[in-house]
Amino acid sequence: MPFTAVAQTQPPAPIVIETAHLSLALAVGQNHKLYQTYLGPKLAAAADYQGLPQRHEAYPPAGTDNLFEPALRVVHADGNPGLALAYVGTETTKTDDAATTIIRLRDPLYPVEVRLHFVAYQREDVIKTWTEIVHHEKKPVVLTNYASAMLHFEASKYYLTQLHGDWAEEGKEVESQLTSGTKVLDTKLGTRAAMYQTASFFLATDRPATETTGNVLAGSLAWTGNFRLAFELDNEQALRVSAGINPYSSQYTLPAGQVFTTPEFIFTYSTQGKGQASRNLHRWARQQGGELDGTLPRLTLLNNWEATYFDFNEPKLDALMGDAAKLGADLFLLDDGWFGNKYPRKDDHQGLGDWQPTTSKLPNGVGHLVQTATKEGIKFGIWIEPEMVNPKSELYEKHPDWVLKLPGRPEDYYRNQLVLDLTNPKVQDFVYGIVDAQLSQGVAYLKWDCNRMITNGYSQYLGKDQSHLYVDYVRGLYRVLDRVRQKYPHVPMMLCSGGGARADYGGLKYFTEFWASDNTDALERVYIQWGFLNFFPSNAIASHVTNWNPQQTLKFRTDVAMSGKLGYDIEVSKMTPAELQFSQQAVKDYKRLSPVIWQGDLYKLRSPYEGNQAALLYVAENQAEAVVFGYNLRTRFHETVLPVKLLGLDPARRYRLTEINLMPGQKSNLPANGQTYSGDYLQKVGVVLSDPEAKALTSHVLEVTAE
Repeated sequence: MPFTAVAQTQPPAPIVIETAHLSLALAVGQNHKLYQTYLGPKLAAAADYQGLPQRHEAYPPAGTDNLFEPALRVVHADGNPGLALAYVGTETTKTDDAATTIIRLRDPLYPVEVRLHFVAYQREDVIKTWTEIVHHEKKPVVLTNYASAMLHFEASKYYLTQLHGDWAEEGKEVESQLTSGTKVLDTKLGTRAAMYQTASFFLATDRPATETTGNVLAGSLAWTGNFRLAFELDNEQALRVSAGINPYSSQYTLPAGQVFTTPEFIFTYSTQGKGQASRNLHRWARQQGGELDGTLPRLTLLNNWEATYFDFNEPKLDALMGDAAKLGADLFLLDDGWFGNKYPRKDDHQGLGDWQPTTSKLPNGVGHLVQTATKEGIKFGIWIEPEMVNPKSELYEKHPDWVLKLPGRPEDYYRNQLVLDLTNPKVQDFVYGIVDAQLSQGVAYLKWDCNRMITNGYSQYLGKDQSHLYVDYVRGLYRVLDRVRQKYPHVPMMLCSGGGARADYGGLKYFTEFWASDNTDALERVYIQWGFLNFFPSNAIASHVTNWNPQQTLKFRTDVAMSGKLGYDIEVSKMTPAELQFSQQAVKDYKRLSPVIWQGDLYKLRSPYEGNQAALLYVAENQAEAVVFGYNLRTRFHETVLPVKLLGLDPARRYRLTEINLMPGQKSNLPANGQTYSGDYLQKVGVVLSDPEAKALTSHVLEVTAE
């Protein structure tokens, strides 16, 4: 729209963005700047938002009078690096589920406009926010910082809980007190962005929060690329939290009239500890599109990887699909190694990019496998890694210009592969074609992998705009996924990145689940899944029973996997009759109880970080059913195990506890098995979820049913 000067009018009433229990209040000062005046539990009276101190500019720009971390920095076409933002107006619309508020700010001197978007989800107590930047200068401007949001806090102390890790050790939880200065969580990896840090966090004020106590904000950035979360504690003990795309090597040249839209930042606030904040995010993700089809059933699958690795043929896969049906799975997933002819995929050194079935392995193509699965009464899924390429491939030979690599320098390989240039529309078309080719012939599930970060990043397509690479790559990926979902809106897909390196709500809105880690050791998975469950619902966390550590009992491995989205990556044909019978019953019980596990409220009862046991409880919304998972980890000989209090139940109801997932012939030795208790007793006294001798690496699953 044409630029007009900012009208000098009286400041409007406070702008209150609120849910059932959460409020974010903004006010316009006499100087026409926008200030954040409150963030916390909803105030009872609207009048209470009047007159709150105006100390923190809500979205502070750089270059004028701001002394700390800016939300936005713009270099104008004339070279002026300063920006001022004055309030212009507010638009609000409401539905039964949410209220949307758009606040417009504008520079009084330059034709630059910023639009702050807020969507407040009433029942879920979640606010989603993002920013739009547009200008009408005669020449392009340059954006060097462009946060999605900035939030301000005033407290005596601040405690940050973050997730970090590496391949096979994802989701490690650590808490630290913030001190003067700036704490930054960021990534510069480009594609496999969350490999070392995760773009989700808890922030507790005044004192550390527990699962059930304390004031805590939970935040998560929806972006499948370089992110930056900055926590700046200033000289007056005030904290500003900024979240957005990492501006590292990413200054963005913005033409006139073109809108730059930042990723969404999702947050909630709890006065009852981390657990309530997690439950808010879980409900929002399931109900409001944070994950694809969050309220619909998921498929239990059998993957071939541990059974065959790259060594398989058509008869072997046909037999494995029979095993999947025997197990009771809904789907058979064919992993890596099925493609390439000039360079057949026999290991990870060649073939990636040539997405034609290897004729020596699959003479009748993928269509035959789809037909076999149909005959067995199951569905067929397949693994792809469409963003990457091996140099030893026909694709690389035909299109070396499609690869990200620095001119004049040696190619840098990771897992013997390179990254395709998704800023290029031709590459986007190619990647979409890979997906479409599989789904159009009846493939009912995709595992979309991404095993490489960006190094030596340079795009022949972008030319002089190399600083756009990290931003436009992710936008190119989203364009592909938008096309996929327009044609195939509900086909389930797993988001994988050599494990959990793409655990974010930007990607998850296109996918039904993500692969939390290649590490499927059940003991390690207790910690990994615990970390991700802070921010993501159980039906989004794919968790498989495997032989990564065969010294662990099949029961322990199964009990751990059942607390997420259950799957199998195991040789069914090598199971003993007792193991097969146990697994078949486990699948049946999981399908029966999955509505509670997937849609119920999660209570994290005992943390593995605080002792040698862990316990989780899922409670149905109507409080008529619940499922308890209790794990002994590295328990010591005769270690004392205290009762676990089962939270979230109706204190007035009586509940019967029944242990399930027992091996054939095994009887429960839990004192609570078969007993009936009041919800009040279970919440205040609790029950023991461990063997009397507290043996290490043992587990128990209890079904809780209201009578």
